[in-house]
Amino acid sequence: MKKLLLSSILLASSLFAIDGYKVYKKNCQTCHVEVMDKSYALKHFNELVAPPMVEVAGRLKENIKTTDEEDDVDRYLFILFVKDYIVNPNLENSMCNTGAIEKFGTMPSLKGKLSEDEKQAVAEWLYDHYENISFK
Repeated sequence: MKKLLLSSILLASSLFAIDGYKVYKKNCQTCHVEVMDKSYALKHFNELVAPPMVEVAGRLKENIKTTDEEDDVDRYLFILFVKDYIVNPNLENSMCNTGAIEKFGTMPSLKGKLSEDEKQAVAEWLYDHYENISFK
């Protein structure tokens, strides 16, 4: 009976889960292109409003690493960072390269524009979506 109840709760919560890709499309896509290769980005650098999302994910994954052997720890820290940066972007915590910082500065805060569930969903999507995609 306990297993049936737990299964029902998990199923119900997954039915109402927020889609991180939809959050990205609604709130991030106007500035961050989803996928773009490096050569195209360099050719069209002046037209970009913000770094491509594939580059953002890659930079964060390069910089947010632990010595812990569990992959979940790095994912967890990545998600925490993204959720905080969405509402508290600042130069000190930026992981962009110098050229990107000079061109784009820091992103505007989305404080009050996303719910906790939306921040969680988009942070998870950002980590998972670019698992085997790199900016090259």
